[in-house]
Amino acid sequence: MEQTIAICQIIYDDEMNELSEVKMLPQSDTLRIDKLTRIFDNMSESYKIFWFKALIEKTHEGKQTISYDEIINAMIEDAWYMVTEFRLNLGPSDTLEKIVKHVQNISGMKPTEKPENVHAFIEKSEDRELRTMKTTLTRFVPYRLQAPFLTGINEHIWRNRQRTVDYIRETEGVIYTVSFDSGLDATVSVSDSWMEYIARNYGIIMGWIDYNMIIYLQRRNPSVPGISSKLQPPQERNLAAAKRYWKHIIDVRPVINIYSGQQMDDKDVSIDHFVPWSYVAHDELWNLLPTTRAVNSSKSNNLPRWDIYFDKLWRVEYEAYDLVCSDAETEKLFRHCEKENLNNDEIRYKLYQPGLSQERFAGQLEEILLPVYESAKNMGFGEWVNT
Repeated sequence: MEQTIAICQIIYDDEMNELSEVKMLPQSDTLRIDKLTRIFDNMSESYKIFWFKALIEKTHEGKQTISYDEIINAMIEDAWYMVTEFRLNLGPSDTLEKIVKHVQNISGMKPTEKPENVHAFIEKSEDRELRTMKTTLTRFVPYRLQAPFLTGINEHIWRNRQRTVDYIRETEGVIYTVSFDSGLDATVSVSDSWMEYIARNYGIIMGWIDYNMIIYLQRRNPSVPGISSKLQPPQERNLAAAKRYWKHIIDVRPVINIYSGQQMDDKDVSIDHFVPWSYVAHDELWNLLPTTRAVNSSKSNNLPRWDIYFDKLWRVEYEAYDLVCSDAETEKLFRHCEKENLNNDEIRYKLYQPGLSQERFAGQLEEILLPVYESAKNMGFGEWVNT
């Protein structure tokens, strides 16, 4: 009988940038779960965790024998958004990160490309460099991942691929054995007992993998907020309350589009994240402002030039703040936004307490926004000027 030793929801605090609870793996009377929990020890690159996640997902689809090529294609697809859209660093010389960037270069696909399109391109590509890079991933991870199960193995065996394959096949309790076909045509075969364990505990295992992924990515990206929101493709954001708030303000008094210099029209309002959502991973009101759909599309995933646009930004934000303090309907709409778009009490007090002068408001907003802006810039988000 298998018993879960602890099942806790992963709780991730974006403000503190830390995990407070983890999911533990269910125990088993027949399988060495203690060894399984050590497979991500001492990771210097990301491919172990991406490999194992792809393996688990393939077994969940009912596959027991899986080719290296299938697993690596799934790894690239899984890492696509982290690298291209969210600009996460997977490691100082991470092979998987290099592959994702190469695929982006040869495909011309956008960072927000649908997962099925990314997968289709990888699967059909005949690019020789891509195949060579994929083959590089097969040299160590299929074998070294199971090192905690292979307690008697030594470096002499590790250096000989055939002996390593034989050793894994002869060892009881391993997750999978490996065929000795060449390159990407090689396969792994998951044992019946592990197939059963994975099927029974799939959700918990995936939560445990995500926990380890977050810990790894936090270490590689110490200044990046919202890591837990960046494990999956970007989701649709609900900016309805913020849009109603800004459209009302535009109706009540003139609002200048900070990027174009034109007066805003409430019939063409698009809510922009001054620092891109793909970096901040939140919809906080102090980072939102109105623009047009065309300008928002042009700005895309870039940072507005600080020396050009911040002075205009704080003035528009202050006008909105001033209206909240003096107009009952604006305050009512602000309170609706507050529920979804103001989640930090300290920032709420700094920016939205009554009686702030323009100078005080501008200084507070700069104190909040500039470190976030600079951090995004250091992560490789490019600067943009509307032309």
